[in-house]
Amino acid sequence: MRDTTHQPTAFSRIFLDHPASVDETYLQHMGFALRFAFWLFVAAGAALIHAVIPAACEKTASKITAKLYQRTANRGN
Repeated sequence: MRDTTHQPTAFSRIFLDHPASVDETYLQHMGFALRFAFWLFVAAGAALIHAVIPAACEKTASKITAKLYQRTANRGN
């Protein structure tokens, strides 16, 4: 009989391994990723407004992306 107690399952590879690599549970990681997606959406909206009206939202998208980068740059290191 084959010992499978230490073999990763497809479930753990898909849902648990990456969150664990950044010291988070699945739900913590989901919350972080959803907040990240929300702010990317806001940045995209600001960039669209800026494309049409260059004087509007001049630095909004770049400020948001810089903050998001700071939050993710050292995760899991």
